[in-house]
Amino acid sequence: MVRFFMVIILNIGNVLYLLPKMMIYINNTDRYSEEKCYKLAQDVIRCVAKRGRIRTKVTGQELLPEQGGYIMYANHQGRYDALGIMGAHEKPCRVVMAMHRSRKLITSQFIDLTKSKRLDIDNIRQQAVVLKEIISEVKNGSRYLIFPEGSYEKNHNNLQKFKPGSFKCAEKARCPIVPVAIYDSYKPFELTSIKKVETQVHFLEPISFDEYKELGTNEIAGLVAARIAEKIAQIDSEEQVIVQGIAS
Repeated sequence: MVRFFMVIILNIGNVLYLLPKMMIYINNTDRYSEEKCYKLAQDVIRCVAKRGRIRTKVTGQELLPEQGGYIMYANHQGRYDALGIMGAHEKPCRVVMAMHRSRKLITSQFIDLTKSKRLDIDNIRQQAVVLKEIISEVKNGSRYLIFPEGSYEKNHNNLQKFKPGSFKCAEKARCPIVPVAIYDSYKPFELTSIKKVETQVHFLEPISFDEYKELGTNEIAGLVAARIAEKIAQIDSEEQVIVQGIAS
């Protein structure tokens, strides 16, 4: 949390400049394309990363589908997760966020600017409406980011159970699924330190609809979780080697 407050304090000047600009873009979508709005959103992310002394290692960008819509499913660790992934994702993408987390200053404008979705976890009817919207938009070429674990409290680099219902939108949109493994993404806003910190974002090999069309949502959830778990285990091994090398 120390870094979180540091980012807010050091970005006061940027907030006074970017917030009105975000509102102008949001209220004039006929003048500002999705690409232009997304570029502004990435400017916001860069401000957070710079002032927060956060660096993100990224791999697998070349694996992302070049055409058509798709849905990325990532493990969840903290407040920086969506920023780290969207900052590394060059083309416009949208995130699905819990309603109660999306109403804060800047976060709310960020959601509107990127045409992302708010999900009311206590309202099944609202969830159904949002699901239909995501399916339709993905079919029309939009890209989405979903965190199937739902919550991130104390997850760190450990996976929790993926909610099978999160995969219904991909199943119905018949789109590619892109597993995304994030690592150390909890550190920026959880550690009580302002030292430089590195997070990792790894876009993994997409899973085509043909690969999962015969599977139920429980099986799809297990498949995606396994891919992400494998990558995290690989990173853990590499980190252990580095630590042993320094110690010796």
